[in-house]
Amino acid sequence: MSKKVHPEYQYLELLARILKDGKSKKSRGIVNLKSVFGAQLSFDLRYGFPLLTTKKTPFKWPIHEMLWFISGDCTTPKYLQDHKVNIWDGFEDASSVKEGTLGRIYGVQWRHWRKPDGTEVDQLQWAIDEIKNNPDSKAIIVNGWNAGELDEMRLPPCHTMFQFVVIKNKLYLHLFQRASDVFLGLPFNICQYAALLMMVAKVTNLEARELVVSISDAHLYENQLDAARQQVQNKPMKLPKLVINGDQKSIDDFRIEDFDLQNYESQGQIKVPTVII
Repeated sequence: MSKKVHPEYQYLELLARILKDGKSKKSRGIVNLKSVFGAQLSFDLRYGFPLLTTKKTPFKWPIHEMLWFISGDCTTPKYLQDHKVNIWDGFEDASSVKEGTLGRIYGVQWRHWRKPDGTEVDQLQWAIDEIKNNPDSKAIIVNGWNAGELDEMRLPPCHTMFQFVVIKNKLYLHLFQRASDVFLGLPFNICQYAALLMMVAKVTNLEARELVVSISDAHLYENQLDAARQQVQNKPMKLPKLVINGDQKSIDDFRIEDFDLQNYESQGQIKVPTVII
């Protein structure tokens, strides 16, 4: 696949842009960062499943996290810990919301958004129903940024909202991020939202076509800079294929064993420390 069309070159160009033009900023944690404003990447799923190949990128971890979000049961990381996924370990211990919990983060807002009268809105199911019944809508949006409940969240959501668009029986997904850890977090988000696009396409009988990711604050932590310099020298390999097995009718029907990643090759691991903020 040529440099002009391989989707991963967009990601490498963003890494290079931050390394060259990023401005130093403080973070909430102990490691400062380099940041640029405004980035957008697009991934046409006809070219393959966008799991990064210029470094070995976990697949099951981000899929487990997406299934956890979809469940709506995200106030503790128990599901992730039960499946040996440690990406949220340590966050609950530092919670200012309530000791041992993560608060009303991500999937809680997706599936249990509180209305003023005390009832709840299942935003994700509403979006799926809109795709089926009102596909020309320009307002099929799921929002994780609940300003009235930010003080009930361990972290304000980095991936704040996403929008589905249907064009000629093809499904598109636009993810909006207020901020992105481009080295560690963004590869996970690309993987899991591409999978979400495929899941929603499957239960709505549409073709999953394109994921677009828009980022306001795209950054690298200072302890990631050498690793990013190493990664931008790597050449992308052919993207893998993702097959979702089963006859799922509902977004709640998917299980980790349904996801079959085929023909994944990468340039190998590039390790950096996780930054707890």
